[in-house]
Amino acid sequence: MDLARREIAVTQGRGSAAPRRGGGSWVRLGLMAGPVAFFAVFFGYPVAAIVGRGLREGGQWQLGRIGQVLTDPDILQVLWFTLWQAAASTALTLALALPGAYVFARLDFPGKRLLRAVVTVPFVLPTVVVGSAFLALAGRGGVLDGWVGVRLDTSVWAILLAHVFFNYAVVVRTVGGLWSQLDPRQEEAARVLGAGRFAAWRRVTLPALAPSVAAAALIVFLFTFTSFGVIQVLGGPRYATLEVEIYRQTATLLDLPTAAVLTLTQFAAVAALLAVHAWSLRKRETALSLVPAEHTARRPTGAGQWAVLCSVLGVMALLTVLPLLVLIQRAFDGPGGYGLTNFRALGAQQPDSATFVVAPVEAIGNSLTYAAVATVIALVVGGLAAAALTRRAGRLVRGFDALLMLPLGTSAVTVGFGFLVALDEPPLDLRSSWILVPLAQALVGVPFVIRTMLPVLRAVDVRLREAAAVLGASPLRAWREVDFPLVRRALLVAAGFAFTVSLGEFGATVFIARPDTPTLPVAVARMLGRAGESNYGQAMALSTILMLVCAGVLLALERVRTDRQGEL
Repeated sequence: MDLARREIAVTQGRGSAAPRRGGGSWVRLGLMAGPVAFFAVFFGYPVAAIVGRGLREGGQWQLGRIGQVLTDPDILQVLWFTLWQAAASTALTLALALPGAYVFARLDFPGKRLLRAVVTVPFVLPTVVVGSAFLALAGRGGVLDGWVGVRLDTSVWAILLAHVFFNYAVVVRTVGGLWSQLDPRQEEAARVLGAGRFAAWRRVTLPALAPSVAAAALIVFLFTFTSFGVIQVLGGPRYATLEVEIYRQTATLLDLPTAAVLTLTQFAAVAALLAVHAWSLRKRETALSLVPAEHTARRPTGAGQWAVLCSVLGVMALLTVLPLLVLIQRAFDGPGGYGLTNFRALGAQQPDSATFVVAPVEAIGNSLTYAAVATVIALVVGGLAAAALTRRAGRLVRGFDALLMLPLGTSAVTVGFGFLVALDEPPLDLRSSWILVPLAQALVGVPFVIRTMLPVLRAVDVRLREAAAVLGASPLRAWREVDFPLVRRALLVAAGFAFTVSLGEFGATVFIARPDTPTLPVAVARMLGRAGESNYGQAMALSTILMLVCAGVLLALERVRTDRQGEL
């Protein structure tokens, strides 16, 4: 829509804006209905069922257990470590990844699409594999130990760096996706008026990026707050998060009451964090000037930009590429030396039928199918929710926003057990259905779709929607004609996140995946749990296949996101 037409429509529409508010509220409630029903049935109900089973005995609530558990010195130590390591991991990830977001958003260099796909691969790896990679890299006999005599497996630094490795792509894609569409002329105008380069960035670009940075920080914090596999492998008996303690109380000690109290504690902490995040986000909401991404990326010029590019590439090489290379090296290192022995063994029926009913290689097709279905579910549910949350609203909608993020801060152990306990009776008898796995994966994918799309949707000038409405467009057509062209890049990024997250989801899937249809992460975990160098080699081979599948999908996504004129 041209500028003159838009200005006329906006002027005409100011007087009629108030009468449309009621209709807009009904539209918003209609958009919210689907996501609310989805989360109520497949998240709230299973979690409530498992917590209720832990805290109810003989039909009576045993609330006294809450005080007993939360005053236990060992539990308090777990709570403190969970909190401070998540905060430290988030700060370190932001410090190292924000320059990477700048490089991908503003600089154009050979291999950019390939590198963007590579740095996203760690995010889909099972956390157990991430821990194993860093153990092989920085543990006793690892690469760093052999090269420079440095070992990190006995310190918390291995955990923090592994979390950076895992979450680096969250910041790069979430922040970089919006950064690449910010109009650089605004910052250039500030510099013309006398502001220095850093001052112009701090006063113009940083406030515009604040919602996206906050969204990325929130996701990183929630993932590190609920860290499980990394802590299991690198933390040992010395370090334990709430997630590890919930697993220990549930699977090892069979103490469901204590596990239920810890789950409620995790809920309370996450809810408080989301409330603070929502409040701070509302203070920073503003309309932004967005332009196509091809108009913002330029070849590096000057020593400063080249120095930033080289330093970022060095950090990526050490923190993301090197651990992946270690995994690949372990995959090809078979009993008889380097070769394809580990890969060939994946196609054979395993002797332990209790662990594998089918050949491990069949997990590849299972994972791709489940991830594709989960992506569709996440895009539908997350897209409806993001559309409902686009405009400022009251407490009900703000609570809805926080509700949608709760799966990221909830114990995957609790969700998995909850599925088994709650979804076993008609009309929700799904324990024998294949759809149960994509549903569990979509629970984690939906928050990524929302947090990726929401900053861009909120940045769209509301006057464009008003102009379309005045010209007679329905809400659906207005979204299709106004919002979609501006947010389709964010939609593709959201789809990539949902797909890759589904590929690597492990915590809940391990409890509900059937033995005859395992996913890649479940198959890797089962291999790692079996003794012997051959099993370890096969686990690394499966991990390598998972990396290659993910890299191929992400690289294809990068090609779809670009045309001859540049990025969409």
